[in-house]
Amino acid sequence: MSRWRPAPVPRSARLTRRAAILFALQGGVMGALAWRMRKLQVDDAQRYRLLAEENRINIRLIPPARGQIFDRRGQPLAVNRQNYRVTLVREQAGDVEAVLDRLSRLIEIPDHDRERILREMTRKPAFVPIPVAEHLSWEDFARVNANAPALPGIDVEVGQTRFYPHGPSLAHTVGYVGRVNERELEADGGATPLLQIPDFQIGKTGVETRAEDVLRGAAGLSRIEVNARGRKVRELSREEGQPGADLQLTIDLDLQRYVMERLGGESASVAVIEIATGDVLASASSPGFEPNQFVFGISSKNWSALLNDPYRPLSNKTVAGVYPPGSTYKMVVALAALEKGVIDAGESVFCNGRYQLGESYFHCWRRGGHGHLDLREALSQSCDVFFYEIARRVGIDAISDMARRLGVGVRPDLPVPAVSEGLAPTKDWKRASYDQSWQVGDTLNAGIGQGYVLASPMQLAVMTARIASGKAVAPRMIRGQGGRPLPDPEAPPLEVNATHLRLVREGMWSVMNASRGTARKSRIYADGVEFAGKTGTSQVRRITAAERAAGVFRNEDLPWNRRDHALFVGYAPYDAPRYAVSTVVEHGGGGSSTAAPIARDVIMRALWGGEPPLSAYPPGEREAEMERRIRPPAPRPEDAAPEAPPTTGAAPEAPAGPSPTPATSPVDPSAPASGRRA
Repeated sequence: MSRWRPAPVPRSARLTRRAAILFALQGGVMGALAWRMRKLQVDDAQRYRLLAEENRINIRLIPPARGQIFDRRGQPLAVNRQNYRVTLVREQAGDVEAVLDRLSRLIEIPDHDRERILREMTRKPAFVPIPVAEHLSWEDFARVNANAPALPGIDVEVGQTRFYPHGPSLAHTVGYVGRVNERELEADGGATPLLQIPDFQIGKTGVETRAEDVLRGAAGLSRIEVNARGRKVRELSREEGQPGADLQLTIDLDLQRYVMERLGGESASVAVIEIATGDVLASASSPGFEPNQFVFGISSKNWSALLNDPYRPLSNKTVAGVYPPGSTYKMVVALAALEKGVIDAGESVFCNGRYQLGESYFHCWRRGGHGHLDLREALSQSCDVFFYEIARRVGIDAISDMARRLGVGVRPDLPVPAVSEGLAPTKDWKRASYDQSWQVGDTLNAGIGQGYVLASPMQLAVMTARIASGKAVAPRMIRGQGGRPLPDPEAPPLEVNATHLRLVREGMWSVMNASRGTARKSRIYADGVEFAGKTGTSQVRRITAAERAAGVFRNEDLPWNRRDHALFVGYAPYDAPRYAVSTVVEHGGGGSSTAAPIARDVIMRALWGGEPPLSAYPPGEREAEMERRIRPPAPRPEDAAPEAPPTTGAAPEAPAGPSPTPATSPVDPSAPASGRRA
């Protein structure tokens, strides 16, 4: 039986089918390639063109010119000046060591800077400029320029740097700038590209740091053509940035400089406020420091000297320092008692030299006592027993409430860092802070400005301005911005009974002008210009029973850091108040002997706008004042530009702001007061 077999397919048909499949596959591949090429050349062309441009063109930030700072009359306090610098490009220098040897014959290059330069060259591309020296004098800059042909790879540049023409006089208020450090970069988190620019400077203290956003300005842009290795070929375009806005402060430069000279390097501070506007005319913290050292790069030796100085020159004592206000606080206690109705103008208190509370005695500064005194006489003679009694009657909460209404215990809104809040203590505060109940003895201590009460010199000036005007005067330091003046603020009423304010003012007038006033020796003798004020002495240590039995050590016999602080607050003229002043001399002794004469001289300078007439001084001081005026003035450190270091060597990192002054208070705030003389 035969089997059926399919007919054979012709060979030509089999080849035709395979070719069709192959051609179909090839066509698909070609179509995919064509689609891909079209996508790359048409759809994605712009994207890849931009990527290519980015490889060829770099966009670099141009640092803006920093805004300048001026005083109320337009005198410059912080300016930008030319910075002559030298850089070196390794690929152009050839033998770097030989070039540095030749350069060192023209300008000084310390060994540590030479090591730094060589170290940076191993870390950066050969075409990147390495800083060699900055802040050159014009003579050094010209010398390097003249010898440029013999210095391959050396380039001289002119940039900008910050300069403070008045140096220590305004170091705490204006502050200074410095290079951005690693901590600041980390805190910024890359949000501000300007901070990434090498050697870019920002404000570190004072107005420079608090007004950084205003002073900095906006960066410009430069489009740079580079080759495949990143080397600059040419600048294609440039867009200049927006310079920072200028600031005008309320500070009176002439008055500020006079105050610093008058303090004579003591550890002290003075604040002067124009009562009508709240303008801070002077905010002086002595001793000062040279801010240009921080801009140029402070040496380790100078940095250590500032840190270890017992007078704490880095601290802005005027706003950051807090002290027991002593008897200057008695106006607060008096107003609190008058407002609460626990005393009246005619009521008197008998002072026999001490005030008994249980088995403890709180002493008056006058050991024999003052006898019977009313409010005006108690302020005039600064009787402690009088204020122990009325403080006990009115209570601490009412006293502290009045203190805050007058500005003590409230942080002033000022454009400088480390502004202290001070302390107006209450019962709740002590319970929260110490887990202890408030004691009557605490109230008696607060009644004479001791114990837990703390105030800064600026707060004391605000307190005085408010008492003098009857308005809630607020201090300010910025008078204008970007060439435009800011409107003068209108202070609201203080909401304290006008009669009570008048009684306190009369007491302050008596301090300066009554026959038994504690500051009578510092009164102003000019007709029609009367000074009103209050002396104060704050105790640094508690006087022991043994010392008291021995007659108490004289303040001047103690080591400097154990002496009492001297304070004074005042305003003038009495009938039409214009200026308020506060003075604190650390460990200066008595307020009447040390602080009051300084305040008197400062406020006379403000009133006359310059040297007051000799007749305004007490007769016994006129001859010495005349000799001072005819004597050639000693050169001031700020009159000459500080010697800038010739190189960019690393310097110790400066703090972001001055260390706040430690609170200076008695050893035991709750111990019975000793009654130090006002």
